[in-house]
Amino acid sequence: MNIFKTTVLLVALTLLLVFIGNLLGGRSGMMYAFVFALIMNFGSYWFSDKIVLFMYKAQPAKEEEVPAVYRIVRNLSAKTNMPMPKIYIIPTPAPNAFATGRGPNHAVVAVTDGILRLLNESELEGVLAHEMAHVKHRDILISTIVATIAGVIYMLANMARWSMMFGGRGRERNNTNIIALIVIAIVAPIAAMLIQLAISRSREYDADEGGAHFTHNPMGLANALKKLQLGAQQVPMQDANPTTAHMFIVNPFTGKNLMSFFSTHPPIEKRIARLEALVGKV
Repeated sequence: MNIFKTTVLLVALTLLLVFIGNLLGGRSGMMYAFVFALIMNFGSYWFSDKIVLFMYKAQPAKEEEVPAVYRIVRNLSAKTNMPMPKIYIIPTPAPNAFATGRGPNHAVVAVTDGILRLLNESELEGVLAHEMAHVKHRDILISTIVATIAGVIYMLANMARWSMMFGGRGRERNNTNIIALIVIAIVAPIAAMLIQLAISRSREYDADEGGAHFTHNPMGLANALKKLQLGAQQVPMQDANPTTAHMFIVNPFTGKNLMSFFSTHPPIEKRIARLEALVGKV
């Protein structure tokens, strides 16, 4: 169901782009914006792991430093027939984790100091299995595709705003053109953002379920999410970048009371309920 939902949302985002292109009527401008966004996101896809690891000052972890993490990830890699990802530590007391990399052969799993102190081994296994599911599902690639299409829409919206500010007057503008520009400048980027966020939430549900199947212990992750929700409220990640919020297992801004409608993550309560429903089924 989550894969179907992601597919539908991707189609909707693509159709939104086509609709905007038709409203603008200028294929060349749309193509320039698309190529530029494609180049930017292609670079992000290839170098995103290095960028985000540098951003959070993550350092490679030696096995003697985090033996439990290595043991769990090694076992999960064997179970899922995946290459073992690199392990990094983020020096922050905020409890969180994320996975990055171009795919299973170039994956990185990063955990914070805070999450290692907060969770027991069963809960940590649930979190690491969730991140391994992201890698196996190639969610970084999906995020890049979504970001490319959404990036084009945002660029076209900017073009529309500039056109309204410095475009022609009088006869050069009719009511239809003005309405089209307003739709592109205001409505389209909001719609693209909501679709992008919905895809992110769908991938989180899928990674939760995938992780539960890997461990055969959905309550490990469910209990971890309970602790992480409280931990994120008590110790939010001070230097977190909003553009990377979707990567973490729980929203690093949970403590700032963002509306769930505009959140990169599903409500923790719903994620826990779904995991509890899997008990005895995986």
